[in-house]
Amino acid sequence: MKGNSERIPNKNIKIINGKPLFFYIADTLKKTNLFESLVINTDSSEIISMANERYNNWVNIIQRPKNLLGDDVSMNSIIEHDIKKIGLSNNFFQTHSTNPFLKDSTIKKAVKNFYDLKEKNETQSIFSVTPFKKRLYNSNMEPLNHDPNILEKTQNLKLIYEENSNFYIFSGSSFKENNHRIGKNSKAFIMNPESFESLDIDEKIDWELAEILINKKKYYD
Repeated sequence: MKGNSERIPNKNIKIINGKPLFFYIADTLKKTNLFESLVINTDSSEIISMANERYNNWVNIIQRPKNLLGDDVSMNSIIEHDIKKIGLSNNFFQTHSTNPFLKDSTIKKAVKNFYDLKEKNETQSIFSVTPFKKRLYNSNMEPLNHDPNILEKTQNLKLIYEENSNFYIFSGSSFKENNHRIGKNSKAFIMNPESFESLDIDEKIDWELAEILINKKKYYD
C-alpha cells in the first residue's frame, strides 16, 4: 500500500465518509474472522501508525524496502518479498485498499471455494472476475468476439471475463512454482456484474462514484 498514488493523491488514507479508504476493506476482512493476520506492505509511516492503532496485534506491517519502491515495480516482486517474510506454508488472500465495497459474505464464499477446490487438488489459486457482454475490437479495429455482418444482440454474445483485481487467493507454494498469484489451473470466482461490489477505485471518477454510494449508505447495491 503506497503512501501516495499517481492519479489520486494520498488515495489509500484519503477520508471518505469519515474514515480512511483502506479502513473499509480492512474492517471487512476483520469482520469475517477468517484471517490470522492482516499483512500490509507499505512505504508510509502514516499508514503504519494508523494501521497499528486500529488493528493492534492483528496487523503485520512489512516495511517496503527501497528496491521495491516506485510505480514501475511489479506486484509479483512485492508478493514474493512478503511471502519470504511470512512463510511458504501459508495460504494468502490478497486484496486492495481500493475495493471498499467487497462484502464479507463474498470473501467467506470465495475462501470456502478455494479450500474446497484445493482439497480436491483441482487448483492452488482462484481470482475474482466480472462477466460482461460487449462488442470488442483490437487495436486495428478488428472484431474480437462478434461478427459485424451479423450484428448479434449483445445479450447473445459469449461471456467475456474481466480480471477485476478484487481479490486473489493462492498458496505460498503455488506462487513459488509459478512466480504469479494466478497459478496453473487457476479458477475464476465470478462476481455479480450488476453490483457495485467489484468497483475498484483507480481514477478520480471512481472515487466520486464511491463517495456517492458510501454517503448514501448504498454500499452494496
